[in-house]
Amino acid sequence: MRENPTEMSEDDERTPADLVAAEGGGKTETSNKSRSCVGVPCAGEFLSPYPDQVLENVLENVLLFLTSRRDRNAVSLVCKSWYRAEALTRSDLFIGNCYAVSPRRAIERFGRVRSLVLKGKPRFADFNLMPPDWGAHFAPWVSAMAGAYPRLEKVYLKRMSVADEDLALLAQSFPSFKELVLVCCDGFGTSGLAVVASKCRQLRVLDLIEDEVNDGDEVDWISCFPESGTCLESLIFDCVECPINFEALERLVARSPSLKKLRLNRHVSIGQLYRLMIRAPQLTHLGTGSFSPSDAVAQSDQEPDYTSAFAACRSLVCLSGFREIIPDYLPAIYPVSANLTSLNFSYANITTEQLKSVIRHCHKLQVFWVLDSVCDEGLQAVAAACEDLRELRVFPIDAREDGEGPVSEVGLQAISEGCRKLQSILYFCQQMTNAAVIAMSKNCPDLVVFRLCIMGRHRPDHVTGQPMDEGFGAIVMNCKKLTRLAVSGLLTDRAFSYIGKYGKLVRTLSVAFAGNSDMGLKYVLEGCPKLQKLEIRDSPFGDSALLSGIHHYYNMRFLWMSSCRLSRQGCEEIARAMPRLVVEVIETGNEEIDDFVNILYMYRSLEGPRKDAPEFVTIL
Repeated sequence: MRENPTEMSEDDERTPADLVAAEGGGKTETSNKSRSCVGVPCAGEFLSPYPDQVLENVLENVLLFLTSRRDRNAVSLVCKSWYRAEALTRSDLFIGNCYAVSPRRAIERFGRVRSLVLKGKPRFADFNLMPPDWGAHFAPWVSAMAGAYPRLEKVYLKRMSVADEDLALLAQSFPSFKELVLVCCDGFGTSGLAVVASKCRQLRVLDLIEDEVNDGDEVDWISCFPESGTCLESLIFDCVECPINFEALERLVARSPSLKKLRLNRHVSIGQLYRLMIRAPQLTHLGTGSFSPSDAVAQSDQEPDYTSAFAACRSLVCLSGFREIIPDYLPAIYPVSANLTSLNFSYANITTEQLKSVIRHCHKLQVFWVLDSVCDEGLQAVAAACEDLRELRVFPIDAREDGEGPVSEVGLQAISEGCRKLQSILYFCQQMTNAAVIAMSKNCPDLVVFRLCIMGRHRPDHVTGQPMDEGFGAIVMNCKKLTRLAVSGLLTDRAFSYIGKYGKLVRTLSVAFAGNSDMGLKYVLEGCPKLQKLEIRDSPFGDSALLSGIHHYYNMRFLWMSSCRLSRQGCEEIARAMPRLVVEVIETGNEEIDDFVNILYMYRSLEGPRKDAPEFVTIL
């Protein structure tokens, strides 16, 4: 999955744990985004129906200025009156697991919600590690909210199953609706988008990011936006696979003077991109579509002046897209390169020389996504030009696991030496050394996210042949701000002992093909007090390791283990010991004859087992 680098991410500090508090006080997890996007209610809106009106009113007015979710959680624990007042003044609701609480319970406590962030399937659903029809349906949520939240303005859904009927109900139920963001969602099509476009007259944001959009009906949804001026500020539809009505899109862009973000799908050619840029020079974020000519343009004698079109967009700070890229057109983006803070080449099979011609202009770049086709030499060029880089993601051009690979420890070490302000890195490679990882831990101490994916199973330091223990140990020792870590390669329990001893702020840990006994997982569960999300696949951890975390599971959002050495009996023991924990055993048809559980997914819930579990899910 490759989300927009400007969007909220899994490891963002704005999105930790996920429960709505039980009645009478308790932790409540909602969004801490600024109220400026939904409007700050006036004090009179929250006159309390409870005794001691003066104190209640004073408290409610104070809480209106409290936007941090963690601070609000703490406030709700003080006493029942503070618990009530906090609920009355909360307009932004975050639920990190749609099964952690029921729509009814959320609505009963929070009655004045204007913004909802709701997440569904576990992250490994993105990698086809679970059956597609697991659940996470939006239908019960939108049905419950339709009558309860008349002022709802914003919905952000991630990994949810959304039907066209859900979008229709949403569009018809909320007259002030302004923002719809769907990330990694499925189940809906262009007919649902058409209803949203036609009914939501105040729509400012329609962002479709990495969704699976049904294109069977191919409704002309772009033509459904109001014919008068629109309020659109962001329109992202690069994941929509079917062609769009370009003339309607051009008219829409022309009558949307507030449009700042526009990301196009692969059916928009560079010639059409030119026409849109001429209409909207105010854009700050642009997804370029295919960035190659249509047949009509390719056969013409004269092409538009693409360089002038980019030069006219003086506010551009983010470029993405570049599908089916034609290298001859890359110089067109040179005029805006110096102002770019975000550049996404993660779909462009770009070579080292092509990248170097662009990156040498990008001295302000802070976010950069790219394919490993740029090779170590391309990463060295990034390191030389982009000293302000904060986030780097290097994706594999294919899933090969053999050979040396185009990027290695050479590129990683170059980045660490040239980009010392780096805070987040995702790096796919086929070989790595402890020395390069240790160098990164020392050169980039501000790392918050470190995800190193050494493709292939149990790959050691390719120079010394030793496990990668010392490299990952250095990361958790030297990067004091680290909250997210993904480990891979040949790792022994020693690496996990380092994580347990030094990873005191780690909230998300992903493990693949690593460890050599139950002690590895025990070190983590007993040593990482902040751990919220733990994802493990193809590792030798069994029942003893699972039971060692029984003291901590109520404090976590979820635990995912697949292809490990868990027995049904061990999972049942956890379920008996922790009745408020939902323990799901998921069958995929690949179960081994030795009776190990293939997938275990555990999460906390105020509601108990869900009612919509499919046949392949057994809730213990």
